[in-house]
Formats: sequence, C-alpha cells, structure tokens
Amino acid sequence: MFTNPVYDGSFADPQVIAVGNEYFAFATNGPLGNVQTLTSTDLVSWQQVGDALPSLPDWTAPGRVWAPEVAVHAADRYVMYYTTRDLASGHQCLGIAVASTPQGPYVDKSPRPFISQADEGGSIDASPFQDSTGRRWLYWKNDGNAIGVDTWIYVSELSDDGLTLTGPVHRMIRQDQPWEGNLVEAPYMVERNGKFHLFYSANAFDKPTYAVGHALCDSPTGPCTKSGNPILSSSADAAGPGHNMVLGNWFVYHAWDPTQVGTDPKGRTMWLSHLTWDGDTPAVQPPLAENPLDP
Repeated sequence: MFTNPVYDGSFADPQVIAVGNEYFAFATNGPLGNVQTLTSTDLVSWQQVGDALPSLPDWTAPGRVWAPEVAVHAADRYVMYYTTRDLASGHQCLGIAVASTPQGPYVDKSPRPFISQADEGGSIDASPFQDSTGRRWLYWKNDGNAIGVDTWIYVSELSDDGLTLTGPVHRMIRQDQPWEGNLVEAPYMVERNGKFHLFYSANAFDKPTYAVGHALCDSPTGPCTKSGNPILSSSADAAGPGHNMVLGNWFVYHAWDPTQVGTDPKGRTMWLSHLTWDGDTPAVQPPLAENPLDP
C-alpha cells in the first residue's frame, strides 16, 4: 500500500523518466524553479532536486514555463521539450533544451522558439515518443482555447538527435466529445502490441470536469478512434486528474484537492494510479488516497 499524492506539493504536468535504478520527475514552474525536479528510487518517496532549467533564452521569461518532458538519447544526452512564453507574439510556444545528466542543468541555446503557432493561439504540451522501429516523434497541442478556436493534437517526426522536425505536421484529434469541453491537450503516446494508444486530457484544468481520454491509433500519426468517455476522472479523493504519462503499468498525473479545485494555494499534486489492459482497452484506477497496490 502507498499513499497518494506521492508528492504533496505543487507539481503540475508531471513527467517521469527512469535512469538506471533512479527516477527523475519534471513539472511546470513552481516553488523549485522554472522546471521543478524530483528524484526517487520507488516512485512513492520523492526528494527535491531543484530547477532543471535555471536559465531561459532571451526570447522568453520566467513565470509561464509549463509541462516539461524529457527524452533519453544516451547516458550523457537528454533532450527537454518545454512550454514557455514567446515574448514576440505574446503566446505560449515550445522550447528545446539539452543536458548531459538527467537532472540538468538543461540549456536552450536556440535563437527563437522551436514551435510557435501564434496564429492558432500558440503551442503547448510537447511530448516526445520513440516507436519500436527507433523513429522519434513529437506531439503537442495548439493553444486554440486561448483565442477561441479549435484545439488539435499535432505530431511530426523528429530527427535522430531530437532537435529538428523532419516530416510533415499531422493533425490527429480535436475536441469533439461532450465531456471534452473546449479543448484537448497533454498528449502522451504509448505503443503496445503493434497498436498506438494516444492518451490526452480535456476540459478546463481548474475544474473537476478535467479528465483523461484515450484514442486507439493505426500509426504514430493516426488515424485515431477515441474510446468515448474518460478513462480517468475525479473521485472522492482527488479532482480534475490530468496531464498523465505512462510508466510501465502506472499512470502518473496531477490532481487537485477536491475541496479546493482551482483555488488550492498548494496547486496540483502528483498522483499514481494502476493501469491494466483488456486487449486494446486500457483501464485506470480512480484516484485513491490509499492505494492497495505497490509500484
């Protein structure tokens, strides 16, 4: 048994990577800095590391550094994709930074944003994925809800070093289910038995209606068929669960205190739920404060 949240401090949009016998978790800006960083050996007990991205390039500024995700390329090469403010356009955009150790410091030497769809509201929530053939992909969302237009999950192939988009940009899914409200976001792709599973979040992040959906895709670029209703939603123990990633048989995500959704000074905390499969259909435990299983 373990107790959720596994990190009871501000840690929105979490992503976890495994390096040897250690885990490193990264999250949206907060008390620990631009990219908050933790470490653990068991996914349950976490220690603060600090800020993995202590310096930002000149084209952005602190305060809106969101949803970092790291791709492991080698024992001494880690590539981070992160969301930040494009000062020139006034919208969110995607940056890219590199480090020689998992905890950083990551350095972004780019003279401009990596992806900046200003005419579509901006770009957020980048998520790297490597398929079973070794090809690398990057998923993200246009921030359309910021300007009242559709939100799409986009994907493009990456170069082997992860620093360049090399293929065409594909639209995958948009908000078209009643539960999704005005947006889809936070994509995370998983390959399993030759099938591709796109997890995503939808609805307003600061409402109890925020939840995680699933779509089954024919390839890393689609087409995709949504499963319908959310596979992870609010419970008596936590509200508005979302921005998940998958680590083995575990869902890592953030959630609110159900009594203070959107207003909790502590913010969104990091939770774990067990993931099981029935063929191509995933099932996720609801958020449980006392989880009977052991990661």
